[in-house]
Amino acid sequence: MRYVVIFKAKIKHLDQSYFVTAQSLREKALSQFHCQQFEALTENNQEVALSYWNSLEDIQAWHRDAEHQVAQQLGKNSWYTYFSVDVCKVLRRYDASIN
Repeated sequence: MRYVVIFKAKIKHLDQSYFVTAQSLREKALSQFHCQQFEALTENNQEVALSYWNSLEDIQAWHRDAEHQVAQQLGKNSWYTYFSVDVCKVLRRYDASIN
């Protein structure tokens, strides 16, 4: 089974510490918490991040990580005016390479 975590946020203010923290946490999730893939897009004042996981246990461990929890608090206090998180099962996936 594969899972996707969908993070959506309305941006208040992204400072330099946000960019450093985001890069560090992305690398940590991929290298230490078995995150399979991470994608993020920002447009105007909206951010959407998708992370793909093989188990709910890995997602829960990531959510409890101390450094990630500090970043979550910074997000609430400084970086975002609103955010939501959805954890979803991926029921089907397919790709197409277009030339």
